[in-house]
Amino acid sequence: MEDTHYTDPERKPSLDSINKDNISITQTGIVTTIDAKKERAVVWKLDLHLLPLLAIMYLFNSLDKSNMGNAKTAGLAKDLHLKGLQYNTILSIFYVPYVLTAPFLAALGKKYGPSRVLPCMMFGFGTCTLMVVAVQNFGGLMAIRWFLGMCESAFFPLVIYYQTMFYRRGELARRLAIFYAAQSIASAFSGLLSFGVFQIEGGALRPWRYLFVLEGSATIIVSCFAFWYLPLNAATAHFLTPEQREIAVHRMQTDSSSVVNEEFKLGRALTIFKHPSTWAFLIIEICLGVPLQSVNLFLPQIVQRLGYGTIKTNLYTVAPNITGAVMLLILGFSSDLTRWRFPFVALGFFFTFCGFVIFSAVDIKHDINVAYFSTFLLCWGTSAPSVLLDVWYCNNIADENKRAVLTSIAVPMANLMGVVSSNIFLPNEAPKYMTALATTAAFGGTGIVLTLLLGGWMIYDNRKRDRVQGVHLRAKDVPTERLGDGPANDEFRWFY
Repeated sequence: MEDTHYTDPERKPSLDSINKDNISITQTGIVTTIDAKKERAVVWKLDLHLLPLLAIMYLFNSLDKSNMGNAKTAGLAKDLHLKGLQYNTILSIFYVPYVLTAPFLAALGKKYGPSRVLPCMMFGFGTCTLMVVAVQNFGGLMAIRWFLGMCESAFFPLVIYYQTMFYRRGELARRLAIFYAAQSIASAFSGLLSFGVFQIEGGALRPWRYLFVLEGSATIIVSCFAFWYLPLNAATAHFLTPEQREIAVHRMQTDSSSVVNEEFKLGRALTIFKHPSTWAFLIIEICLGVPLQSVNLFLPQIVQRLGYGTIKTNLYTVAPNITGAVMLLILGFSSDLTRWRFPFVALGFFFTFCGFVIFSAVDIKHDINVAYFSTFLLCWGTSAPSVLLDVWYCNNIADENKRAVLTSIAVPMANLMGVVSSNIFLPNEAPKYMTALATTAAFGGTGIVLTLLLGGWMIYDNRKRDRVQGVHLRAKDVPTERLGDGPANDEFRWFY
């Protein structure tokens, strides 16, 4: 860990709760130097105990959210007698409660802890998925999709916030990438699972209903285990020794939060919307949301345009999703290694933009391999920005309350764009969906421009602050415990 110097004695952090054997002190102030070997042991334990379970939880979250596309290829719309735009409406209704309830559930997560609220949400959306088995008409499925949106609304925002309670800013992207890769793996697994389930013949239920039985039941089981297993925070993690807990808390104090485990204060949290950068991030989230939801909801239909049957269509969604997870990990690890965020966000947008442009322009009959390759670009370009963009703004917010509120607004904002995505893939334009492809490409192109502009402005503002103060500081040079006021603090530097 790098040395952090405090020249002002009035600003020295309290060491009452820190093991002095792990801290070296100089006469100029405090140099907080944690033993590197001990710190690596703490991080390894956090990785081993948190990431696998969180990834599995998000895998089921993604399965329960995106299985409609697979079920539709196996006759869901026909069996439920859906007509006209009713299928699109069913997809759209999910996002209304998703957006409305996310801030409230995020506030509950901050108050009672994500380790308690996340498993409860998971139990809820697992139950909703299981109930689809009994649905017989449009109205029944609409009701279940409404409650599913409520249960899933703050899941991803709370997982992001939960990980910021354990990891430094420079460690977060690759951890969230590992976690978020579960969505791509879930989409691939959903294709494989659908491939197997849809070959069931002669059972008591239609094949697509077995898909919801398996996914819903497994989700409920995992949620019960997670409620028992997940620690409340670093200070109470059952798998860490007392000394390791002290190190874990101190890591957060110097490079994540201004106050660790701060009490939730809504008034202070809402001040995050006073800064223009917050609105820039929200607009970029909107640009991300349309291509992200288009791929999540309609990849099976996009692949189906290549001329494959139901079983092959679901099978051919596997490879793009797997490579999407690999690209996500590559960009996430690269972002942490370089400590840059916006270039990798822009690169993801570029992949998406190219994928939709190619798929809309290519002649499917004569260039089917090129068309199929474009579906890989779609998956490469939607996963990475959705992680790195969230990491980017979290890295620039030291106040836990502000971080929780912005995440609970920004992530649902991107998901709200599912309303747009689900209503631009019009049945009368199948299988080409030219309106949808052009619209999605436009949002991706706009995302590239806005991301580069915001990143460039952050570089300019950092250099301006350096000139005014006559120093050269980087984001990692200033402990986050001194940055509760964000950009209003002269020492603040953007983590771009």
